[in-house]
Amino acid sequence: MYIIVGGGGDVGYYLTKSLLSQGHEVLLLEKGATRYQALSEELGQSVVRGDACEARTMEEVGVNRADVVIAVTGEDDDNLVICQMAKKRFKVARTIARLNNPKNELLFQKLGIDITVSPTRSILSLIEAELPGSSFVTLMTLKRAGLGIIEVRVPPDSPIVGKTLNVIKLPRSGNIALIIRDNEHIVPTAETKIFANDEVYALVNREGEEALRDALGATR
Repeated sequence: MYIIVGGGGDVGYYLTKSLLSQGHEVLLLEKGATRYQALSEELGQSVVRGDACEARTMEEVGVNRADVVIAVTGEDDDNLVICQMAKKRFKVARTIARLNNPKNELLFQKLGIDITVSPTRSILSLIEAELPGSSFVTLMTLKRAGLGIIEVRVPPDSPIVGKTLNVIKLPRSGNIALIIRDNEHIVPTAETKIFANDEVYALVNREGEEALRDALGATR
């Protein structure tokens, strides 16, 4: 099966590694020069520098013969463009999009995206199942991809209390998907401010778990 992955962030990287290990032919597209260089050192010819939102780039990597196109950038608008172009223009049979904001799920479905994957929705499902919690809990391990969903409770004495996410030095290996504050579910943006006792839910790799805990000043 030939699979094109758009977006070379942590999700795209681990997804590509997993698919390659299963024997699929995979091509990862990443437009950033620095990130592309880092990816190519490990993934070799399985990564190409290019913007998956551009039709010419997709043609050059053979989207016409792709069985699946997966868009996992950090921007919902880009993921929608990638999947719609693959579906409508190049007649790709199956498209999968990462949803950073679950509010966009209905729109993606109406516009013909076959499958949407929302880390926030996954986390909410686990919370609704009333899993036992602590200050720092691994809620779900995505073993094949080397990823996990964790919960971090921000302690009152954390140095980040009162700061917005855009000024906090969070690790690239940790993607904050949801904050719960006084029973309110908050989908964070760069301007979201962190308060004491916030419950922060994030998708991380193994190294990112420790780095995120340190950044938030939390303990296990």
